[in-house]
Parts: sequence; structure tokens; C-alpha cells
Amino acid sequence: MTNPENRPLTLRDVSEASGVSEMTVSRVLRNRGDVSDATRKRVLEAAKQLGYVPNKIAGALASQRVNLVAVIIPSMSNMVFPEVMTGISQVLEETDLQPVVGLTDYLPEKEEKVLYEMLSWRPSGVIIAGLEHSDASRAMLRASGIPVVEIMDTDGTPVDSVVGISHRRAGQQMAEAILKGGYKRIGFLGTKMPLDHRARKRFEGFTQALAKAGVEIADHEFYSGGSALVKGREMTEAILARSPDLDFLYYSNDKIGAGGLIYLWEKGVDIPNQIGLAGFNGLSLLKGLPLELASMDACRLEIGRRAAEIIAKRVEEDADTPEPSHIALEPTITYGDTLRRP
Repeated sequence: MTNPENRPLTLRDVSEASGVSEMTVSRVLRNRGDVSDATRKRVLEAAKQLGYVPNKIAGALASQRVNLVAVIIPSMSNMVFPEVMTGISQVLEETDLQPVVGLTDYLPEKEEKVLYEMLSWRPSGVIIAGLEHSDASRAMLRASGIPVVEIMDTDGTPVDSVVGISHRRAGQQMAEAILKGGYKRIGFLGTKMPLDHRARKRFEGFTQALAKAGVEIADHEFYSGGSALVKGREMTEAILARSPDLDFLYYSNDKIGAGGLIYLWEKGVDIPNQIGLAGFNGLSLLKGLPLELASMDACRLEIGRRAAEIIAKRVEEDADTPEPSHIALEPTITYGDTLRRP
């Protein structure tokens, strides 16, 4: 079966191909009504062979919603967010909802634009990374009338529901583990943080815990742009050229931490005794390194799953005054081979 006229297919085309009425075809495709298994199978097979896709805009005009969930994240090149998307997809594939992704590059003005376009399609819900948004974005989220779940971070005031970890607490816990390992001369390597609020909060928690123990950051090295192994290598070389007496390097993420680990391993440095190392995110992709980098699991898959579950439940219940969900997950430290255990 083909469509030689190259025109949009209609219910009538499926009706003629399957030999049943348009009303029956409509009931089958909307999964409504009492239709025999044999008839349902015949209609679905005809629609599949024709390549027919239902026009959901008409239904959306009546319901004011489409079965899409807007997922707004900073990047897909960052290895963190594909795992979050996996968790979201695992849950939504059991529903009629489909995720559609918008990328912001950590830019507030781009987030506003993406959010505006997404909301104009009247999605059934929004999952959006972070708690820091422009006034315009927060106004759009509040006025959307749909479930909103902010993810990744719990250090702040959400618009609606939130699922994530406390990045300040994560930084504090890593600092405490480093100090218990006996390290005193600590360097920090990470992204410039005006727009990466979660990295900034980890740094704040990290330095606060050190200060409580009477220790200050001995040196630091910052970079801009995307994370890369080569940046980790370059920053590690630069910071140790300035401060060769550092005995620990804390990286704001695993990717640059892996670059630093490879650089030091090639130089024959005794890790973790001469220099200890730790990153953040617990990326399984880096398990094949010469040594396992100490890190902290950011609960990415679970964050995605829990956020999608909130959206799916709210859409199903369709309550007028739903109770927001605030879920704070607890990350765990992996000591690996680069951080002495207390």
C-alpha cells in the first residue's frame, strides 16, 4: 500500500485499506471503544503499511494539551545528561507521553527562548535542569498550568516539584573524605562558574568544609567551554608547575579529572600517596582508566526516572491542586584507587 499522490493521509485512506468504517478506525487508533482483536489488528496493519500517523493537533485543540513532555537541559555533549534522558525515557515509554528535548547551553536567554517555544505547543509537562532561571522563565513555568519538575539540584526554591541532590552537601562530603585521608595541600580544578550553578554550589560546600577544618584551597585552575580530557591534562600540568607541593587535586567533574589522572600516571606519580585525585559524577564510561578515579555518584538515572514518574502521575490524576514533590537523593563517594580511605 502506498500513497502515490504524496498528500497527507487521512482516516478515510486507512478505512478503505482495512475495509472498516472511519469511526472504527478512529476508535482503534485512539485505543477507544469496543473493537474486536481481529478488527484492531487489521486496522493497525493497514495504518502501518500506509505509513499513516494520526494528526494529534485536532485532539490537542480540544484538550489544550499534547502528549509531549518538554525536557530542557543544558547539553547532550556532556556525558551527564544522556543518562538522565535514559531514566526519563524508561518511565515515559510505559505511558502515552513522549519526551522532546531542548538544549540551552547553560545560557539563561537561550533557556527563555527554548521554554517559550516548547510551551507554545502545550506539552503535558516540563522537566527542566536546575533551579536558577530568569524572571521571564520562572513566570512562564508558573503560568503554564502543567506539572513542572526541576531536576539535578535541591539547593534552592523550586517553582513546583524538584528531584536532585544537594550539591553543597556533595562538596562538603568530598572535602571531609579528603581531609580524613590525611591530605592538607589541596588544589581545585574546574569550570568558570557564573553559569554553572551546580558546580558553584559544590565549590562553595567544598571550601566551607575545608575552612571549618582550618584548611584553605592552596591553588586553583579554571577553564571555560566544554569538559575534555585534554583540558584536564593541561590544567593539571599548569597547577602543579605553580604549586608542586599540592598533595590533592579536586576536579569539578570526572572528565577533566580523568585527563589529570592520565597525565600524572604517565609521569609516574604515586597516586594516591604522593597526590590524591577526585572528580564528580561517577561516570561508568571512565572505568577503563589505568586507575579508578575517586568520584561521587550524582544519581542521574534515578533523577530522570523520578522526574518522569512525577509528570506521569500528575498527568494521569489531573488534579486541580496537586501536591508538589520534593525529592532529595543522597549521592555516595567511590574512593577508587585515587583517594586514601580514612
